[in-house]
Amino acid sequence: MKKGMIDLTIVLAVLFGLSLSMYLLYDGAFLAISISIGTTLYHFAMRLAVGGVVNGILHNKVNIHNKWFVVGKGEQRFYDWLGVKRWKGKMPTYDPSAFDISIHSVSEIAQAGCQAEIVHEIIVLFSFLPLIAIVWFGEPLVFILTSVFAALFDSIFIVMQRFNRPRLLKIIQRQNNK
Repeated sequence: MKKGMIDLTIVLAVLFGLSLSMYLLYDGAFLAISISIGTTLYHFAMRLAVGGVVNGILHNKVNIHNKWFVVGKGEQRFYDWLGVKRWKGKMPTYDPSAFDISIHSVSEIAQAGCQAEIVHEIIVLFSFLPLIAIVWFGEPLVFILTSVFAALFDSIFIVMQRFNRPRLLKIIQRQNNK
């Protein structure tokens, strides 16, 4: 997933450069295309940047018992109602090796999950940054829709991490009691 995301970001950067050139050459005829490609490029590049910065700071060494990561009973019932268990395995993972039980302990996997949650929470916030471009380019619908859909998409990954955490903590507790 990692290489594919980087490759796609590079392709988007090239397409954005071409569409921006066409926009400048033909006096605005390519504005909507440039906005669409540029906004998509922003969302992909921002995800890579946020993930890289957070990993560079935390290195999957997160306090899994921090209050921020506690999942309440009502929250867990909500995740059960959403049917997270049925669909979570179908979602892509940026770095599957970070969650590989043959490489990492359950505690390390829980830490990677907490870090992934932090990354996706920051991404959700940054998903709305393109809204300021409405001031210069207009086209509010394009910016609003891409921001909302991007934030919703990343919220799915937050839900998955929070859904998994209580199970991981129970396993860790059992291992500690042995």
